[in-house]
Amino acid sequence: MDAVRALRDVSPTPFWLDDPGRPEATSALVGNVRCDLLVVGGGYSGLWTALIAKERDPSCDVVLVEGEEIGWAASGRNGGFCESSLTHGLGNGFERWPDELARLERLGETNLQEMEDAIGRHGIDCDWERTGALDVATEPHHLAELRELAELSARYGAERTLLDADETRAEISSPTFLGALRDDSTAMLNPARLAWGLKRACLGLGVRVHERTRAVSVEESGAGISVRTPYGSVLAGRVALATNAFPSLLKRHRLYTVPVYDYALMTQPLTAGQLASVGWRSRRGFSDAANQFHYVRLSADNRILWGGYDTLYHFRGKVRAEHDQRPETFATLARHFFRTFPQLEDLRFTHAWGGAIDTCTRFSAFFDTTHRGRVAYAAGYTGLGVGATRFGAEVMLDLLAGASTERTRLEMVRRKPLPFPPEPARWAGIQATRWSLARADRQAGRRNLWLKGLDRLGLGFGS
Repeated sequence: MDAVRALRDVSPTPFWLDDPGRPEATSALVGNVRCDLLVVGGGYSGLWTALIAKERDPSCDVVLVEGEEIGWAASGRNGGFCESSLTHGLGNGFERWPDELARLERLGETNLQEMEDAIGRHGIDCDWERTGALDVATEPHHLAELRELAELSARYGAERTLLDADETRAEISSPTFLGALRDDSTAMLNPARLAWGLKRACLGLGVRVHERTRAVSVEESGAGISVRTPYGSVLAGRVALATNAFPSLLKRHRLYTVPVYDYALMTQPLTAGQLASVGWRSRRGFSDAANQFHYVRLSADNRILWGGYDTLYHFRGKVRAEHDQRPETFATLARHFFRTFPQLEDLRFTHAWGGAIDTCTRFSAFFDTTHRGRVAYAAGYTGLGVGATRFGAEVMLDLLAGASTERTRLEMVRRKPLPFPPEPARWAGIQATRWSLARADRQAGRRNLWLKGLDRLGLGFGS
């Protein structure tokens, strides 16, 4: 079949944001205000920071400013995989923090449960399902990699189960599946509704939320921090920066992250017959074990989200709306979809979208403070921020309070990743890495000299 024909009626809109329940934006900040804590950014990182700050201290006066609308960017258009990992997977965590990995795994499990508890406590309707997930082998060399990961999981008490080809296809029927590693600590959710629910919870606790209010600058002002906006300013005792893929207000922070573009498709709802042909009774999401991997899951109304594979960086890290649509990537994704699910040849795609996420050289979040401890930031989540941003919010609040906690004593929190080089070396290095990873996928996982050199430097470009 011609897979591209399935894109003929596609809407260039993130599926999750195409929702009649999308709330109205709050008013922009006009004039000069004061507060105890200012949160800059209205994605998950900022929303969790504002919410937890109020839960810790209801008397804390919190203001949150967002340049567009709550959840309009990565927090509203991601795949909705909520993993317990704080380290972008067990393997990445082991390479970087083997001595504290058991603690990081425990903190991640606790964070996921606390997230589920908060969603219930605040009545957030976001289609939360603790389904678990599969890491699927689609090439023979993936099987050995998954066995190694299963052995590593057992060492650290993580719940992972190896499945053979028949067991995997009993979970989700695809002729391309050769085996899988099952993880029972992942939830699926509607990402936009989570963001909107967190917004409602923040407003309910008294957080002053101002959308369409871009923070322009940050500087010390007496005993506080002044943040200028287009129509006014905020004088705050403390500031949490949660801008992630977008240029930080701190120039030195910008060296540590780059924005990369990720893309996804959403299908029509599957009929009962189509769903039966795929199986998928457990509703687990899955990703494949390639370097250029796909992430896939069912929505609440039994659509299939099919995303990933292409991850693109634009010269000088430009974040622009025109990059959100890339027909050649959508065509590639469509062909990969029908190769995986040939039994769904009559299915069509309804939505196609993309957008920027941030990444850093260690693939997981990093943290720091500036302005004599009165400004904190967290960034670098690299696509695994749905769950980890809540942990990052707690870290930022601990740092702003000057508190020594189990979180702030982590090496992961105390040390930052290596910065990216300036352009044009940055662009050239990222392109060489993308090419090398694709080549490794074609050559049974064998890493070339470029990737091996990065491994020796501790940059660990593994996905």
